[in-house]
Amino acid sequence: MPPATPSDSPSTTPSETPPAASPAATWDPRQYLRHAGHRTRPFLDLLARIPEPQAGHEPLTIADIGCGPGNVTALLADRWPNALITGFDTSAEMLELATERYAGPTPGGGRMDFVAADATRWTPDPARPYDLIVSNAALQWVPGHPGFFRSWLDGLAPGGTFAFQVPKNFDAPSHALLAELCDSPAWRDRLAGRARRDARVLEPADYLTLLEDLGCEADVWDTTYLQLLTGEDAVLDWTKGTALRPVLTALEGDQQAIDAFTTQYRDALREAYPPGPHGTVFPFRRIFAAARKPVAQRRLSAA
Repeated sequence: MPPATPSDSPSTTPSETPPAASPAATWDPRQYLRHAGHRTRPFLDLLARIPEPQAGHEPLTIADIGCGPGNVTALLADRWPNALITGFDTSAEMLELATERYAGPTPGGGRMDFVAADATRWTPDPARPYDLIVSNAALQWVPGHPGFFRSWLDGLAPGGTFAFQVPKNFDAPSHALLAELCDSPAWRDRLAGRARRDARVLEPADYLTLLEDLGCEADVWDTTYLQLLTGEDAVLDWTKGTALRPVLTALEGDQQAIDAFTTQYRDALREAYPPGPHGTVFPFRRIFAAARKPVAQRRLSAA
């Protein structure tokens, strides 16, 4: 099924769905979902800390920024069965799978739709505010994403919540080795900078200060998950669904180069993450935030 259009979604207006920008990587939803259990757990932890919206109306309206293949978007429908939920993403591959599996009426009387949109250009309409705007492991791909928080909060109803989680493990061997290899003499002409996103993600205290400055009551925390991965070259298999995607996209069409790069990266990962008796331990730090907009304030003041 094709991605939903603005007219298909009750919680979407044309101003919210500008043409999607070219994604930084070509995504493989099924590779991404190979580790769905570990990837879903942080969203469940975030979901547990999101307070109930105080809109006083039904149904609730929810936006999911960077919805990916829709598997966590569906968890929103489990908690709020009659909500009108719209998932936004730039990846045609992700949207196709999300639409195929989840789009349409939900068993609780709500609805899920999936729309192509670029987070750097997406602006919710304050005249049709959302009760919840959520983003799961997506904002690290959005340069300057803290600068968009004000407009997203303006698109929340009073008492609504903006909640997100982002990885903060860019100094881990999985990412540091990838960045070093991309910037090495053998690969820099084709891949320099392809793996560096560390500067895009703030520290928890910085997110807390920013969200409080914007008038929210913010709950911010971080967690390091000790993920136990199984299978041969398990960390490489994990990165093929996320961090390695921009590299594979840049080398697309040159299988010899893909094989050579992947082999070098695999060998480095084997040394950094030796398997143990029960699998490969892959520590993964993530940052979480749930920021509630004041009930008495319909629009945040411009500072």
